[in-house]
Amino acid sequence: MWIEGKVIERIDWSKKLFSLKIKVDIGSFTAGQFIKLSQVVEDKRIGRAYSLVNPPGTDYIEVLAVAVDDGELSPNLQALATGDVIDVSTKAAGFMTLDELPKAEMKGCHLWFLATGTAVGPFISMMATDEPWENYQKVVLVYGVREAQDLAYLEQLKALESKYPTQFKLILSVTREPVTGALTCRIPDGISNGEIETLAGIKLSAEQSQVMICGNPGMITEAQLVLKNKGLAKNLRRAPGQITVEKYW
Repeated sequence: MWIEGKVIERIDWSKKLFSLKIKVDIGSFTAGQFIKLSQVVEDKRIGRAYSLVNPPGTDYIEVLAVAVDDGELSPNLQALATGDVIDVSTKAAGFMTLDELPKAEMKGCHLWFLATGTAVGPFISMMATDEPWENYQKVVLVYGVREAQDLAYLEQLKALESKYPTQFKLILSVTREPVTGALTCRIPDGISNGEIETLAGIKLSAEQSQVMICGNPGMITEAQLVLKNKGLAKNLRRAPGQITVEKYW
C-alpha cells in the first residue's frame, strides 16, 4: 500500500502554506485525483489525502498543503527538506475528474472551477492537460483565500491567462485584506450578487455550465445552494447534472 518517495523540491508560499515535489512512481493517474502521504508516529501510522497538483505524465508528484498547528501529520510534512523521505500510497484515487462530467448534449460549453485555499491544486493539474482547453469554449477559475500570501501558484495561473487570453478567466477573491484586482467576498456571495458572473463575462446556467467545486465544507454547501437556485443540479452518474463536488475535510 505504501512506497517510499524522496522530496526533490519544496516551495514555501507563506509561514504555513507549502508545496512538496516528491520523486516516486505511483503509476498512471487522472488529473484531479489524490494520493495519501503517511508517516509512522509513535508506532502509529498517520496518513492523509492530498490532491495532486502535477499533471499526469510527470516522473514526480506534487502536493499543496497547509501546516495545522495541532495536526498529526502536516507539521511533520512542513519540516521535510530536500532529500528526506516520505511514504506515499501506491495508487491515486478519487472521482473529481473531467471524465466524470456529462458528455454530449449535457456537456455545456463553459467549465467553472470554484476553489478555496489548497483545493486549487486539482484544478491546476486539470488545466495543465489539454482536456479543458479542447472541450470547453470558456474556462473560469474562481480562487478564494483569506490573505494575498495564500495565493499559491499565482504566476502559473497568470501564465495561463497569457496563453489562453480569450478562453481562460482567473477570478481572485481575498477576504481579509484589499488586493488590487481581487474581489473581497466569499465565493457563494460573489455568485449570489452577480459579481463573479460579471467578471467572467458569462452566466452560470444549466444549459451552458459545468461547475466543479473543491474546498472548505461551508463554501461548498453554500455555493451548491446558490447554484441550485440558478437551476443547476448536482452531477451524479445515475443522474447527470452540472455541479461536481469534492470536500477537503
